[in-house]
Amino acid sequence: MSIFIIRGPEAAGQLIRTAQPLPPPVLKALVHRAIEAGTTVAIRACGSEQELLDALRVADHSRGEVTLLDPGACVGSTRLQRLLPHLHNAYVEVHDDDSAAPEACLPEDVGQRIGVAHGYCAQSYMHALEIALDHLGCSEVGYRVGT
Repeated sequence: MSIFIIRGPEAAGQLIRTAQPLPPPVLKALVHRAIEAGTTVAIRACGSEQELLDALRVADHSRGEVTLLDPGACVGSTRLQRLLPHLHNAYVEVHDDDSAAPEACLPEDVGQRIGVAHGYCAQSYMHALEIALDHLGCSEVGYRVGT
């Protein structure tokens, strides 16, 4: 069982650039939580719309079952919106709203979206991972309750 984290390119003014890497503490927390739940994560940062579309296709044809998709600057892409309904994997849309205004979302009825996670970097990705784990039926694995 595997979860893919695919991050679209970022808009920097008029320029489009590859998504910045997730901060090491966030990446470490995501990997540890996935391992606790009995799954793995694979992460891909994309520098263009075409790279994002290709990464989604690769994830869909591999052993992944859920994709955490941060569309970034491609949120309004008609090509992305046309591709999503043809993918087998469910996805959680992720927006790391680190600016004052929340990011726009993909249309509600595009593909097998199981949730949208908004928050500030670590919050949004951890929330999206929990949505994915719940969808896979392994969200309780790894949580230890004790006195």
